[in-house]
Amino acid sequence: MAELIAITAPADQEEGTEMVVGTWLRQVGESVTLNEPLLEITTDKVTVEIAAPASGILREVLKSADQPIQAGEVLGRIEAGAAPPADPAPARGPASTSESAAAAAELSPAVRRLLAEHGLVATQISGTGRGGRITLQDVEAHLASRTGTPGPSTPAKAAAPSAYPSRKVPHSGMRRSIAQHMTQSVAVAPHVTAVFEADLSAIAAHREAHRAGYEADGIKLTYTAYFVRATVAALQAVPEANSRWHDEALELFDDCNIGIATALPQGGLILPVIHRAQTLDLRATAERLQDLTQRARVGALSPNEVQHGTFSISNHGVSGSLIAAPIVIPQPQSAILGIGKLERRPVVRMRGEKEVVEVRPMCYVTLTIDHRVLDGFQANAFLTRWVEEIEGWG
Repeated sequence: MAELIAITAPADQEEGTEMVVGTWLRQVGESVTLNEPLLEITTDKVTVEIAAPASGILREVLKSADQPIQAGEVLGRIEAGAAPPADPAPARGPASTSESAAAAAELSPAVRRLLAEHGLVATQISGTGRGGRITLQDVEAHLASRTGTPGPSTPAKAAAPSAYPSRKVPHSGMRRSIAQHMTQSVAVAPHVTAVFEADLSAIAAHREAHRAGYEADGIKLTYTAYFVRATVAALQAVPEANSRWHDEALELFDDCNIGIATALPQGGLILPVIHRAQTLDLRATAERLQDLTQRARVGALSPNEVQHGTFSISNHGVSGSLIAAPIVIPQPQSAILGIGKLERRPVVRMRGEKEVVEVRPMCYVTLTIDHRVLDGFQANAFLTRWVEEIEGWG
């Protein structure tokens, strides 16, 4: 009797992370090779390729694209050692001159539906997925770049004179997961936000003095690296911010595992984690930060690199906002730091007994807390220590 080998979902997913089947890269009846990429699993944090556990023929697909799955769940089965038939079944039709059969075989059902709906072919779109595969986000981005008028093969739809022109873009698995987690977080945790202001003059001067030396070693010295170092100091001063709520007790973490919210080119956010940040200096922090964020944007992070975060930072100011509040806390963490846009503003400073107005590089910084875990005075103590570290740098 032929041996059927189970294809299973990762068993080490972090609690609270929902997994969804992304794209099957092989169809039932096709041959597969041990350790070749077989399908993609998508979470709100990362896309992971699942490798074939054996060589043979893909016999069963138990979970199709966009279906939610559980850790360790069986997704399909391979008949180990089996070979494809000597006389393959005839093709269902001639390949389009504008789309190769190989490219078409790698399109997910959701991508196929969206292409058909708008009268597109795959070669009109550049793929950003692994191996150049076209993702749902690639099609959405292509559609958004157009004028919004129906494609040539899309039949016009009658509309009432008062109707507004519109179109529907299917949600990606990542967007659905983000929506679920954000809704769950605000439902579970009472969010409260404290706002402070920080003078970035000291770290700006330090960065200007050391940036060239870092770059000579291939390291980009960003403001975020300083923010991570100040966050470690603040977490050590207020350990309740580095914790997790349980009904019977508060779990305090010894390690500062700091997630950095990173926007993805195709949309959505991911939180790569700097593990044990308290053991790093500024240089090591900048190097780790650069590596994680670069690989996050091209989908090259491992599951462990987006798991086990104990605190998060959203440096939303890089996209222009001054204040964002509340920033939703990634569960099951207890707080998230928000850092607004650096802006040169006039501020009052004491020079001896005299007040003077000076123009300084300033930013607003917020701490959104789970009010079950922290109170206002603890949030203020955290931000006080954070600002002291930033303004006293060097």
